[in-house]
Amino acid sequence: MEAGCDEAGRGCLAGPVFAAAVILPPDLQHELLDDSKTLTPEQREEMAVFVKKHAVSYGVSFCSPAKIDQINILNASFAAMHAAVRKLEIRPGHLLIDGNRFNPLKGYEYTCIVKGDGKIGSIAAASILAKTARDKYMRRKHRHYPAYHWITNKGYPTIAHRQAILDHGLTPLHRLSFRQYPLPEQLKLFEQKV
Repeated sequence: MEAGCDEAGRGCLAGPVFAAAVILPPDLQHELLDDSKTLTPEQREEMAVFVKKHAVSYGVSFCSPAKIDQINILNASFAAMHAAVRKLEIRPGHLLIDGNRFNPLKGYEYTCIVKGDGKIGSIAAASILAKTARDKYMRRKHRHYPAYHWITNKGYPTIAHRQAILDHGLTPLHRLSFRQYPLPEQLKLFEQKV
């Protein structure tokens, strides 16, 4: 059996990175089983229920902002995937990883597939579970930190989120290490003001 693996939240300024591993029946099909980024929030929620109902097994895990700062976002993504795989009730014979890199997990063979969440059903399912779990987490945290608009931006670097950081400072959920890595152009102004 193969398990698809994907993550959600690598590009965020706040919150954990989530990952999921999913083993699907080989003949399972659904017209909305696709990369979570191509679906509406309502479609993602619908598909999360579908995946959980029909999956042979699935696991969801995350790496905290503090751990991200400690080991960097890429390694934290891999660590979250490792933890998600370990939560599977059935041990897969092979892992299908979305992307072009992976830290090997002892005892598991794997294949990296660029844009795999749009090509392989089990990776698409993992992307949906990781994304919906992370969005739910950030909606809960929004109640504690409403000024940062996480209910809409989920911790991603929107203009409103960056402005809230300038106005209110950082929270315990913000990643402190993002300045150690190349920043998208949209964050250059933010970097200069902080």
